[in-house]
Amino acid sequence: MIYAINIDMSFLNLLGSPIKKYQKTVKIINGLEADISKLTDTELKDKSLELKGILKDADKSKLDEYLPQAFAMVREVAHRTLGQRHYDVQLIGGMVLHDNNVAEMKTGEGKTQMATLPTYLNALVGRGAHVVTVNDYLSGRDAVWMGQIYYALGLSTSVIMQDHSFIYDPSHISPEQDKIEDETGSFKVGHEFLRPCTRKEAYDADITYGTNSVFGFDYLFDNIANSKEELRQRDHYFAIIDEADSILIDESRSPLIISQPAEESDDVYKTFASIVRNMRRDEHYTYDEKFKTISITDEGINLAEKKLNIQNLYDNENIKLIHHLETAIKAAAIYHKDVDYLIKNNEVIIVDTSTGRMQPGRRWSDGIHQAIEAKEGVKIQRESKTAASITYQNLFRLYKRLSGMTGTGFTSREEFVKVYGLDVVEVPTHKPVIRKDENDLIFMTELGKFKAIAKKIKELNLKGQPVLVGTISIERNELLSQYLKVAGVKHNLLNAKPELAEREGEIIAQAGRKGAVTIATNMAGRGVDIKLGGTPCTLEENAEVKALGGLYVIGTERHDSRRVDNQLRGRSGRQGDAGQTQFYVSLEDELMRVFANNTIKSLMARMKLPEDEAIQHKLVSRSLESAQKKIEGFHFDSRKRVLEFDDVLNQQRQSIYTKRRSVLTAEGDELKHVIDDFIMEQNIPDEKKTEDFYKIAKQLWLQVNDYYWMNHLDNMGHLQTSVNFRAVGQHDPIVEYKREGLMAFRELNEKIKSDFIQNALRLIIK
Repeated sequence: MIYAINIDMSFLNLLGSPIKKYQKTVKIINGLEADISKLTDTELKDKSLELKGILKDADKSKLDEYLPQAFAMVREVAHRTLGQRHYDVQLIGGMVLHDNNVAEMKTGEGKTQMATLPTYLNALVGRGAHVVTVNDYLSGRDAVWMGQIYYALGLSTSVIMQDHSFIYDPSHISPEQDKIEDETGSFKVGHEFLRPCTRKEAYDADITYGTNSVFGFDYLFDNIANSKEELRQRDHYFAIIDEADSILIDESRSPLIISQPAEESDDVYKTFASIVRNMRRDEHYTYDEKFKTISITDEGINLAEKKLNIQNLYDNENIKLIHHLETAIKAAAIYHKDVDYLIKNNEVIIVDTSTGRMQPGRRWSDGIHQAIEAKEGVKIQRESKTAASITYQNLFRLYKRLSGMTGTGFTSREEFVKVYGLDVVEVPTHKPVIRKDENDLIFMTELGKFKAIAKKIKELNLKGQPVLVGTISIERNELLSQYLKVAGVKHNLLNAKPELAEREGEIIAQAGRKGAVTIATNMAGRGVDIKLGGTPCTLEENAEVKALGGLYVIGTERHDSRRVDNQLRGRSGRQGDAGQTQFYVSLEDELMRVFANNTIKSLMARMKLPEDEAIQHKLVSRSLESAQKKIEGFHFDSRKRVLEFDDVLNQQRQSIYTKRRSVLTAEGDELKHVIDDFIMEQNIPDEKKTEDFYKIAKQLWLQVNDYYWMNHLDNMGHLQTSVNFRAVGQHDPIVEYKREGLMAFRELNEKIKSDFIQNALRLIIK
């Protein structure tokens, strides 16, 4: 008997959509619901374990065959454990992910729960399924919240954080504690469900939650491990990346690097910081704000030569000095305190400008970080050498099967396709979006803009409508806070500063309460729903806020990416809720100053408006979006260039890491075979090679390999800088990098082999 569920009305709009092919499968899943709902909890778990046996090491076609059954089981268990039954559009989203795409799903449509469908199905293969989030809070929250589903189906769930690993294990919890009421408080309420474990145990779980950086650094640590027991990860089979645009695009500009200390830094950074303090923009150097590049003028060169007491800065022996001068100018002109970085405990901490979050432990390369330290007068950290590195692009391309989800991915579809081979598919909403997105308001001055914003917030606050205000930097975040204090408006502040960032989930969870005013940097609580009335709230509180117009979102200026602006807008109007969004911009904003149409500027000048009055016109919004497209294109080209260089190094990296892993994991006869292959030309008698010899030789080879590989990475970094200078002479830097990099790699392998043999022979002689 076929049991049918009414199909969501949104399907009526799917004709011609690439997702209409999933409608048939949704009907099949719905048809299974009647029979599956009759199973007891024990029967459901037994059925899941049976399925796990059938699908062990299965290929995708086999998984496709069992997809309806797996999805129907997850839906049933979610209803029993969470009290939340997957919508039909969530089933569609789950299939989009299973087919290795980026699912664009509006905020509040249930991406976290949607991801359980393909995660469960692919975890049945037995090679591990990874769910990648943007911060530890979300990793812990989702592992506890969604872990209930997987646990009921007989699968293990873990979460990895920067310094800790946990297994979801509710076996020791009393029955009255075995339910987690809502997603926002789940990690705080449900932390007792997490049992500490080793990193390896966490990766051996069927499903592992963690941040992109933790997955990345664990991969790098595995490739500098000194024993088999230190290895953490087992495979790169299947991954779903939450907030895929943030992780795969915005954060891909900076590679992950594990460094080891080298020589102490000398006073060179302080010297050049001092020189640059005497330089003036447009006289000693020029700065292209569109492309974020600097150029030293003749006057700048003369000043530097005079301060350094040298005749010619461009003599061969002074090439390093040119690099330091350019780096110091970049530190002064491009990198700004409370925008790009914070000073905390006398250290320079990077701030991700896309998310507003701090990036502790990460350092800019090529001396930029030291130059900023010198500029700010804080302790200059020791120089370091790269021991292991990888870009996020090449990290996530290790996975055999990759997918992602986000509320804002379609504007970056080209990059997803070209870099990761992932298409972007828009998943329809469960209910129509009724949020009103107004055209931008444009002001002559930033001062006038902030006065108008404060006035609007006070007006909304007096009637009780909740307001979320998005700012693009900590500096602007705190500036607006001062305006609201003067206006007498109570508000919550959220930015990357640790005392505020640690309360992120809590602050955002209450941002929908009546009368709430929340000022946030671009992080804006990505991954946490803003529910009207707050979390938790009564039906009356929810209805009251809806009647007031829902959440009012204000953007204090346009970001250089449309995705970030769309993400901010998407905080309002979830699940068919009322809501309104409005961006306030001024001619003094960076984006307007550098890119705005001159017609707008002259029009505003002629109108002679008071500074806190604005014009509102589609021309303004179109002009800004045009500027954003140009910047996005530039960033795409920049990331593509970084990837082209890293692709050359990645081939070498995979060769070195594969050989290293084979030596590291070899034992007994296999180890003898590996080592004998390295020294076969030496004709060493077998009686000279004991069990001790092979064990020591193994450690010796690892040390020699790691030493030369670290030096090779350093040399490749210098080579990249060098070949970029050759573009002036009409040489293609990538071609030059490939050619010379190949020669350097051949030399590297010869050095490793030669040095190892020499030291191995010494072991035998002893």
